[in-house]
Parts: sequence; C-alpha cells; structure tokens
Amino acid sequence: MAAKFPENQATKRGYRIEALAKGLRVLNMFSEQRPTLRLTDIASETGMLMPGVYRIAMTLAAEGYLEQMPDGQYRPGMKVLTLGFSALRSLDMVELATARMRQLADATGETVNLASLSGDRVLYLVRLRNGDLVTANIQVGSTLPAVHTSIGKVLLAQLDERDLRARLTGHSFADAGPKGAASVDELLPELAKVRSDGFALQDEEVAYGLRSVAAPVHDSEGVVVAGVNVAVNANEWSKARLLRELRPQVVACGADISSLLGHR
Repeated sequence: MAAKFPENQATKRGYRIEALAKGLRVLNMFSEQRPTLRLTDIASETGMLMPGVYRIAMTLAAEGYLEQMPDGQYRPGMKVLTLGFSALRSLDMVELATARMRQLADATGETVNLASLSGDRVLYLVRLRNGDLVTANIQVGSTLPAVHTSIGKVLLAQLDERDLRARLTGHSFADAGPKGAASVDELLPELAKVRSDGFALQDEEVAYGLRSVAAPVHDSEGVVVAGVNVAVNANEWSKARLLRELRPQVVACGADISSLLGHR
C-alpha cells in the first residue's frame, strides 16, 4: 500500500524550492501593461537584493525564458510559450495562420511550418508535416538554430548588425548541415539579400537532403513576428524548381497571414 503524506502547511513548506519560487515571481511581474522591466524595478517590487535578482535574471535568460534588450531592460522570451503546447495553440497568430497554412500544404503536398525567433533559435509554432523529411522529429515546441534555417534567416534579417552580434555566438553556428554558415561575418551578406528579396532559402544548411524557402509574417504594426516556410526533400526539389514553383506560394501565404493579423 502506497504511503500517504500529510497535506499540512509544514510539509508543503518543506517541499518548497525558494529559488524556483522567486524565478516564477519574476516572470509573473510581466504583463501587457508592463512588457519590459529593469532589474532595479524587479528588486524594488519584490524586495529581493540586486545580486539575487541578477542571478535569477541571468538564469532565466540563459534558459530562454527572459530576453535582454539593447537598453538593458528584460522581456519574456519566446521559450515561455513552451511551458505548455496548449498555450502555443491558443495564440491568435497560430489560430489565424493554421487554416491558410493548410491550404499551402494541400496545394504543394509538402511540409509547412510557422516559427518565431527565440534567442538564437527558431521556435516552431505550427508544423503541418507531409512527405519523408530529414527533420522528421521536429514538432510544435521544437527549436532549431536560426542561422541555418530559412525562417531563422528571415527573422534575423530584421535585426541590425549590433543586435545580431549580441544575439549570436559561436555556439549558434554549431550542429550545421553540410552548407551551413560558420560565422556572423559569413551570414551578414546573405541576410542583406534576404531583406532585399523578401524571402530566404535554406539549402542543406540544417541537414543533408533538406531545402526550404521562407517568407516573413508581419503584425498590424508592420513588425516581422514570425516566418512561414515550405520544407522539401532536396532529392526531389532543385533550388531552381523550389524558387520557381514554391517561393511565390510561400510569399503569398506569408502576406495572407500578415493580412489576417491586421497588416496593410
């Protein structure tokens, strides 16, 4: 017979992890009215000492739950969404985008993805999988290095060089496919072309045998908040065919989702 533990307050206090509680308290301080906070604000409102607040913020940032902005303030990172897939599914953008993405998946017979930027990685919000792809283990909530993905390059292209260098490290370029970029300097010219062209191509940079083409998704303010792509088997789709047949459809899909989000 399984032992039962008494549900009294003393027992509950014994199982309490104070550092975790403080971290959750920090995350709960952010809201629609206060999307960003300084460490001094957090310390002042929680009564915690600055060294402790700093350690908590650094830990949350390292794990992707907070993101430090260029002015020193912090905001929640996209990884907060991975605390539950139901939260991902409830996002307005996900709900609005899925039907249009399904049309693209049906029309092409290929895998269609929607993802946002989370630190130096892309976070998958929607994945409509068709065919036999190399990255078959990718699912909603998974992440991949932004520098090696078509969606990642669409999103990184929106950053200025200072923000880009602050976000990316040598580790950001690890785990590349055979044609993946190896440094920020190597990536910069391609990102400039992505900004000019309005789409990004991934040619066996994530993994051997995988190509994709991505387009940006804008919100009502014109900010690029996500990217949509079609991923294909490189053995079946040459770069020329991918650009000729799928690029226009992906760009149109991104524009349609942007329109649903209020972008004009």
